[in-house]
Amino acid sequence: MKVTPARRWPARPWSSGRARFAAGCAAAAAVLLAGCQMPGSGSSAASEQAPAGSSITVASVPGVGNAALYVAQQQGLFRQAGLAVHIRSYPTAAAEMAALHNGTANVAVGDYASFFYAQEHARLYSAAPMVVLADGYDAAPDIMDVLVRPDSAISSPQDLQNKTIGTAEPQLIPDSAGVPYSLETVAASSVLENGGVPLVTVHFKPMPANQLITALRSHAVDAILVTEPEIYQAESQIGARSVLDACSGETVNLPLEGYFAPASYAKQHHDALAAFHAALMHAQASANQPAPLNNALTHVGMSRETASLITVGVYPTSLKVTSLQRVADLMSFYGSLSRPLDVAKMVFP
Repeated sequence: MKVTPARRWPARPWSSGRARFAAGCAAAAAVLLAGCQMPGSGSSAASEQAPAGSSITVASVPGVGNAALYVAQQQGLFRQAGLAVHIRSYPTAAAEMAALHNGTANVAVGDYASFFYAQEHARLYSAAPMVVLADGYDAAPDIMDVLVRPDSAISSPQDLQNKTIGTAEPQLIPDSAGVPYSLETVAASSVLENGGVPLVTVHFKPMPANQLITALRSHAVDAILVTEPEIYQAESQIGARSVLDACSGETVNLPLEGYFAPASYAKQHHDALAAFHAALMHAQASANQPAPLNNALTHVGMSRETASLITVGVYPTSLKVTSLQRVADLMSFYGSLSRPLDVAKMVFP
């Protein structure tokens, strides 16, 4: 894949207040996805009912990207579809993957980079291929940013040359020299390169996610690449400001998280998963509204203040294959996937 250079942008001034983009992003998503719905993702899917006694266990690393899963649980949407859905929390994408492989979980929700990497390396993991059940969370402006200290001399992406950017440590993709190891580093690499910054001049330093803000404050790194709620926390705690939006230019509206199931399980339990999908799409629409989203985020441990102030992306109500293919193509282009991945072959029928 050849990445088309994006236009340069001026340094974006930092603002202390963060606004929610939910309503506007939902409308934008509706325009972007019009005419691109996958079968079963439209309003007709709302009447889907699971076979009697259907039960699904979902593996989740609780966070902003999978909030709609908890909206569905809180609003009783799975129960209304005839499903008993059990959500189990896991600390990492690797733990989720292990749960899928050993049968502890039937469905998992997580970032596309980890699951696309696992799909490509299915033989390495001695696992069957997976299918994509639904697109769970897409990017909006300023939900994945490179932040610097308020007194930093860095004021633009070009100033990140020869600087160290702290990032969350890898999940499934190995930390190999010069190869992005997460969806965040893939997206940031695209924006940096298209902005004229040679990637060889930027050093991504992986570390535990809960240490990133401290590392920035203590000058252990020059900048950090984070998502919400870490963006809000860094801005409110140390006055951090953004110098790069990793989901802009070629990565604007980039799909970030999705729902996956083993292909063999999907084949055997098609009707139950179709009902799960229909209920989830109702929840996705609700998650684009502040009240249900805030309730879901506080349910998984976020303070109500933080939930109401963070910037959120879009919870799409349909799946656009070409958008998901962008993620796989970017990963392939930057070496995170060793060979191209055809996402269309993964989509749940």
